[in-house]
Amino acid sequence: MTDAPLLDIRRLRISYRTRAGAVPAVRDIDLTVLPGEVLALVGESGSGKSTAAHAVTGLLPRGGSLDGGSILFGGADLARAGQGALRGLRGREIGLVPQDPMVSLNPVQRVGRQVAEVLLIHRLADRPAADRRARELLGEAGLPDPDRVARQYPHELSGGMRQRVLIAIALAARPRLIIADEPTSALDVTVQRKILDHIGALTAELGVAVLLITHDLAVAADRAHRVAVMSRGEIVETGPVRRILDTPSHPYTRALLAAAPSLSGPRARGTGRPAAEPVRPPARAATAGTAAAVAGAPAAAAARVPAAGAGDLVVAEDLVKEYPAHRGERHPGPRAVDGVGLRIGRGETLALVGESGSGKSTTARMLVRLTEPTSGRIAFDGQDITRLGGGELRRLRRRMQIVHQSPYASLSPRLSVAEIIAEPLRAFRIGGRAERGRRAAELLDQVRLPAALLGRRAAELSGGQRQRVAIARALALDPDLVVCDEPVSALDVSSQARILDLLADLQDARGLSYLFISHDLAVVRRIAARVGVMRGGRIVETGPVEQVFGSPAHPYTEELLASVPGGPAR
Repeated sequence: MTDAPLLDIRRLRISYRTRAGAVPAVRDIDLTVLPGEVLALVGESGSGKSTAAHAVTGLLPRGGSLDGGSILFGGADLARAGQGALRGLRGREIGLVPQDPMVSLNPVQRVGRQVAEVLLIHRLADRPAADRRARELLGEAGLPDPDRVARQYPHELSGGMRQRVLIAIALAARPRLIIADEPTSALDVTVQRKILDHIGALTAELGVAVLLITHDLAVAADRAHRVAVMSRGEIVETGPVRRILDTPSHPYTRALLAAAPSLSGPRARGTGRPAAEPVRPPARAATAGTAAAVAGAPAAAAARVPAAGAGDLVVAEDLVKEYPAHRGERHPGPRAVDGVGLRIGRGETLALVGESGSGKSTTARMLVRLTEPTSGRIAFDGQDITRLGGGELRRLRRRMQIVHQSPYASLSPRLSVAEIIAEPLRAFRIGGRAERGRRAAELLDQVRLPAALLGRRAAELSGGQRQRVAIARALALDPDLVVCDEPVSALDVSSQARILDLLADLQDARGLSYLFISHDLAVVRRIAARVGVMRGGRIVETGPVEQVFGSPAHPYTEELLASVPGGPAR
C-alpha cells in the first residue's frame, strides 16, 4: 500500500427528498481508501453506508441529492464529474458488486453474455474473446461448470450463484477500486472464503483497493485492514480493524459487537418444543441414517427418515428433483435434490445449511408444494400431500407460509404495508375490508412495528422493517409451518438479532414449526434445535445443533465450520 489514497472522500453530504422535505442521509463524512487496502464500512441498515458508496459511482437513487463535499478518485473529483465521465469509470476503473442480484441481473439475457458485456462496452475484447473470458471469470468466482452456467438465465441459478455472477462482472475489467456492497451476504462460508480470497489476491498482486460494505463483523475482522463505523449518516469511529473490534471506543460500535451472533455465544430460546409440551429429544432414526451415510452406506438408505410419531408435522422420504436438460444438450438435466429425507417436529426449528446450489431452497419448495418432486413422498400432519392438487392443495397452503431471503424483492412496491399484510386474507376471502385492516394492525403489532407504518410503501422502510412486514404477512393465515429462506442474510447484525428474537418469541407463543435455511452457522446455532447439512442435493449429516457443530461426523461439515470467518468455529 502507498500513502496516497486512491479514494479520498471529504465532508460528503447527501440527502433524500421526501414528502416531508429533505432528509439527511450522509452527514459530513471523511473516508479514504489506499491502493491495495481493504476498508470495511459497517453499520446497521439506514446508517448511510450504501448511499455513500453509490455516490462514488454516481448511482444515487431517485430523490438522492449530493449536497456538498468532494469524492476524489485518482485525483479527479467525481462529485463534479459528468455522467459521460462516470460511465467511462464504472466497470473499467471502479467495479461495483451490488447487494441484490435479482434486481441487478437482466432476466432475459444469458449469464455469460452479461459478464462479457463489461469487456465489450469498454473495448477490452472482441465477442469471441469476451465470451471465453466470461467463462473463466465465472469459474474464478467459484461457480461449478462455468460453461453450463454461462448458458443459463439468472432465474435458473440459486441466490448465491447469482451473487457470484455479480462478482464476476465487477472483476471482469480488473478495476482499480472495487465497491463491494454486502458481496457475500448470500453466500455460504466455503464460497465466501473463496470469493474473499480472490478479492484479497487482487489487492495484494495488483494493488486493487476495496471498499467493503458489510454487516458481518467477522468478515471485517478477517479481511479488512481498517474499519469505519457508520451510524445515522456519520462516521462515529474509524481505525485499524483489531483496535476497533477489540477495544471499541464508541457506544454504538460496542452495541454492534454485542449483537453479532456467534458460534460460541448463548443459544436462543427456541428449542423446538410444541407449546405447553415438554421438550422431546430428537428421534434417533435420522442420526442413525446419517451415520450409515458417513460410513459409506447408499445415499438413498441414509435419506429415508421414517415418521417418528405424532410429534412430527412434516416427514419427507427420498425426495428427488430433476430438471430437464436445455434444448440441444444430450446429457440429462441436473439433479438438484437427490434422495433427501427429513422430518420437522411440531414447534421445532430444523435448519438446513450448505453451499449455494446444494438443494436447500429446492427441498423447501417441494415441502410446501411450490415445486413438484420428481419422486419421493411428503407427509404433512400425517397426510400424504405428495400429489395433492386442486382445492385440497389450496387449503393446505393456508398452513404453510414462506419468508423469503430478500426483503427488497419479496414485497410489492405498489401496495401499502396494510395491503401487503392483508393480501393472504384477501386471497382466501377471509373477512371484509375493515376486518382485514384490523387484522393487519394486530399482526404489525405482533412483529413490533408501529401502526404508523400501515400506510407506507415498502420503499419507505428499512431492510429490517421490511422483513418484519414479510413475517407479519406469513402469519396472517395462522400457519403451522413457516419456511424461512435466508431471512436475515441481507440484514445488519442488530436487525438480525431483533428478527431472530422475534421468530423465537412467535414460536413460543404460537407453537410454530420453522424450516430455517441459512448459510450463517452462527445464526443457525442461535435459532435452531436440529440441523441438516446439504451438499450436492443430499443431506450428508443431521442431528442436534450442538452435536453437529461440536463434533461433526462428515468431512464437509468440518470444512464448513473451518471456513467460518473470524477464527476457529469450535
